[in-house]
Amino acid sequence: MSTVVFLGLILFSLYLAIRSKKGHGAQSVHDFFVASRQFGAYLVFFLAAGEIYSIGTMVGFPGGIYAKGPTYGVWFLGYILLAYPVGYFIGPKIWEAGKRYNAITLPDLFKGYFGNRALEVIVAGSAILFLLPWGELQFTGLVAAFKGLGWNFQPLYLILISAMLAFTYIAISGVRASAYIAILKDVLMVVAIVITGLAVSWESGVTEVFHAASLHVSNSMNASQLTFSMSTMLFQSLGFYVMPFAVQVFFTATSPNTIRRTQVAMPLYMLMYPFLVIASYYAISQNLHLASPNEAFFAAAIRLLPGWLLGLVAAGAALSGLLVLTGICLAIGPLVTRNLLPKMPESRQKATAKTVIVVYLLVSIVMTLLTPNLMLTLINTAYYGVTQFFPGVMVILFSLRVKPAAVATGILTGQILAIILYILHVDLGGFNLGLLCLVINIAVTAVLNHGWKRKPVHALS
Repeated sequence: MSTVVFLGLILFSLYLAIRSKKGHGAQSVHDFFVASRQFGAYLVFFLAAGEIYSIGTMVGFPGGIYAKGPTYGVWFLGYILLAYPVGYFIGPKIWEAGKRYNAITLPDLFKGYFGNRALEVIVAGSAILFLLPWGELQFTGLVAAFKGLGWNFQPLYLILISAMLAFTYIAISGVRASAYIAILKDVLMVVAIVITGLAVSWESGVTEVFHAASLHVSNSMNASQLTFSMSTMLFQSLGFYVMPFAVQVFFTATSPNTIRRTQVAMPLYMLMYPFLVIASYYAISQNLHLASPNEAFFAAAIRLLPGWLLGLVAAGAALSGLLVLTGICLAIGPLVTRNLLPKMPESRQKATAKTVIVVYLLVSIVMTLLTPNLMLTLINTAYYGVTQFFPGVMVILFSLRVKPAAVATGILTGQILAIILYILHVDLGGFNLGLLCLVINIAVTAVLNHGWKRKPVHALS
């Protein structure tokens, strides 16, 4: 029964994708990637939430609680909540800059403001580099979810089916399909999480589950953990909305006020996290022997829910991963066709971007299967690299007079230093190394910009 429900909901998602194209015929490149800036508050809200609350919400967060206790959730929840006020203030400005420069991608903003080809290529190239492992992350989460639900197919088959579904959504109507599917995905995800949490409460009781779990996990933080949580919250909240796919979501809105309205409502999603904690604690309290901590939420669902509800949980998990995967693909495609291949006419950009997306999906599959350790390293450095765009974005949004060479040098310094520190396992006492690199990035940009503004001093004769 679970499979029937799951397949029915996946077919319904394909119907929604087809429905999203109604009235939009042959889409232009702007309509395909940013919906011609026509989305109202509801579609922007669901599209943004769809890319924030992903497969990691149902896999990574409960797995972290299961493995490391409630202290894991402090930074996980904290940086998202801190990011929303940041998005409230910079999101509308990003939209205004995007309209001013007719932008589709993040590097389009740098190109429009600075008019510097080298800086555009640096932003586009490094964005692609740090986005590459995110596809693998979604594939891994999908496989973990399906295994947690007892579906013992070969991972390769699950990955291939996921990639084909993601590309099908994109090919039908681009970001419009993602927005429509996001509504279904959010409903299924929230219902699945709340029902599982309520089932645990009904079966075992909240007090009993929390007491039993407290015997196995620690509720306290040492100084290093506290430093890590606080510094990571600050760092990732700054990088949250300069992710290339997050910037493109802002570009889909009809107006700056549309973005403000969505950011005000976003924290409502946090109400589902107590139910995830309850499910995680249930897995701990029942002393379930899991193959991976990532199976914690689904272990609770399997034990407590009937088959048809398991199908709903599976569909919510699958669409959560697929929606983020489509968002990444829709970001990478135009990064190549618009910013790395700038002479390509707009009439060819959409078709070429689809080819780029196919190549990206294939590379992600191959890298997932052949070099998982390399991809894991790149995943851990993704925020370290992308957040280095933040100072440059602030220069654009507030029209500051900064030399493009200074911004480019700052970005590269921060990114390269972050990778070196990560590879060398440098211990900063729990302090997030990406935040340190961001400070150095800003310092380098400021020093070089000041130095290049000064007039040369001629030697006295």
